[in-house]
Amino acid sequence: MSLIEQAAKRLEELKRAGQEVSGNLAYPTTHEEAPSEPLSTVELAAQRLRTLHARPDPVTAPPEPEPIPRVLRRHARPTAVDAVAEHEESAPVEIPVLASQPVAPTRRTPVPDPDDEPATVGESRSRHIDIDFERLAQRGLLTPDLPQSRIANEFRVAKRPLLNNCIGKSAGTVENARRIMVTSAVPGEGKSFVSLNLAMSIAMERDSTVLLVEGDPTRPSLATLMGIPPSKGLIDLLVDPNLDVSDVLIRTNLGRLSFIPAGTRHHHSTELLASKAMENLVNEVASRYEDRILIFDSPPILAAPEPRVLARYMGQVVFVIEAEGTSQGVVMEALSALEACPIVMTLLNKTTSQEAGYYYYYGSSN
Repeated sequence: MSLIEQAAKRLEELKRAGQEVSGNLAYPTTHEEAPSEPLSTVELAAQRLRTLHARPDPVTAPPEPEPIPRVLRRHARPTAVDAVAEHEESAPVEIPVLASQPVAPTRRTPVPDPDDEPATVGESRSRHIDIDFERLAQRGLLTPDLPQSRIANEFRVAKRPLLNNCIGKSAGTVENARRIMVTSAVPGEGKSFVSLNLAMSIAMERDSTVLLVEGDPTRPSLATLMGIPPSKGLIDLLVDPNLDVSDVLIRTNLGRLSFIPAGTRHHHSTELLASKAMENLVNEVASRYEDRILIFDSPPILAAPEPRVLARYMGQVVFVIEAEGTSQGVVMEALSALEACPIVMTLLNKTTSQEAGYYYYYGSSN
């Protein structure tokens, strides 16, 4: 093939290539005016290719974001309007809504009285009673309002040997020294009067606390003297094993003095004082309140045999004698029944001697 034929064939191929790209190479596709001089097929093809390469790429629209799942929208704390709209939708699946935790109500903590003794374990259910000290003073009883009165000074003398035995300042060690029983030979000698005054006097000590127990269920008078209404107490603890000491214990406005009343009357009250349950109760109270001095106001010794058994659980006994009222023979008989207790101290009551005072203590021990 000659050179002319090869050139013609090449031009024909170029022409066909230009038609496949533009579809029409004879005319320009831009809005510019056609050149004054006609272009060759090769130039038109090159111009068309440059035009195609010069066009900007079409703008691609950003993909539409996927809808947020319903669970995520609900976690975002929906408004009230959204909640109503979602409730109206017929959703086959119930989706839980996150709810804030309920806030517990704030409880007001009572401010403790600095003079009150803090409640120990087991006293959370105990009651609190305000003793009418003015009423006690009118009856001739000791009150913390008159610390320098005559009766206060006399019971300071009476309590000192008892406290020395409790803290180990006596000549010998006294077992169960913090258990003190107050009794007399016969009724009417003033043992309950002495029990309350002694408990008040010891409770007025800065480092002593007292638990006064009314242990004379046949003739209870301590609760009446303090103005405490009838309630469950010692006898109920001996009868009902489901009761706890804290259920019957009463705290008073003299912070270092607590009280257990005699409790409900029972036809076997005196026998219960000599039972095994009484021994267990005394041991339980003494171990639970080991920092306290326990004062038991027991029945008279010669009125019933049970106080003699109760004396065995005690470490000290205060024996009250009515001056010029109790015969020597009765006193000696009653004292012989207290031989089981290591320490027995006598206290003369209702004396008219001005030198000795209204209460005269001349203690002794056996």
